[in-house]
Amino acid sequence: MDKLLSVEMLNVVYGKGKDSVHAVKDVTFYIKPGEIFGLVGESGCGKSSLGKAVIRLTDPTSGTIDFNGTDVASLKGKALKTYRQEVQMVFQDPYGSLNPRMKVGSAIVDVLQVHKIGNNTMERRARVTELFEAVGLEPDWAWRYPHEFSGGQRQRICIARALALNPDLLVADEPVSALDVSVQAEILQLLEKLRASRQLAFLFVSHDLAVVRNVCDRVAVMYNGEIVEMGNVADVIDNPQHEYTRKLLEAVPSF
Repeated sequence: MDKLLSVEMLNVVYGKGKDSVHAVKDVTFYIKPGEIFGLVGESGCGKSSLGKAVIRLTDPTSGTIDFNGTDVASLKGKALKTYRQEVQMVFQDPYGSLNPRMKVGSAIVDVLQVHKIGNNTMERRARVTELFEAVGLEPDWAWRYPHEFSGGQRQRICIARALALNPDLLVADEPVSALDVSVQAEILQLLEKLRASRQLAFLFVSHDLAVVRNVCDRVAVMYNGEIVEMGNVADVIDNPQHEYTRKLLEAVPSF
């Protein structure tokens, strides 16, 4: 079985001594190519810290992160920059993820320029057009400012920016929780479409089991920094084995 990402006994500790916080505790999981792997738990359980460790926005304290045979935890400099072309992140807040003083297309052009993709500005602007079309936005909207877009449109822009470097894995940290329910469905459909068309894998971080059930293949339930249950999404949700998973399911509204 091919594994795109393999995490073994990962720990993330903030601070030192008696004031330290053990955010991630001995976490082990894997993600296959083209798979949407859910990571679910309440706020403060450590799931965002785990996502940031995978992309190396947070340095792991111990354990291993293997991506396509590369030891991610040891990467530095150019090697880390190359890794970040292959693994990108979509953040929870589409309003805070964009520079309000920069046209959204220019922000994507900057990303391409930093990573030396495209020979000139014309090629990079053409790439922006492709990306906007891929996420369901009009290409000429790329030369507007963030305040001219709705929340759902901004999140599509953030997804386009994440796709700019042709990654194999997207870490999506609560990507729909700040959006209206009707817009959430549209963004989830977009992620599924991108998975199918690009064989893109996702680490999908969420507190919402209803969302996870609709979009994920497998899911891990995280509580107090640890994974307490993991398996196929239908198995975990229809037949939860851990008391915490059952409590999460009881908290899901029914209509």
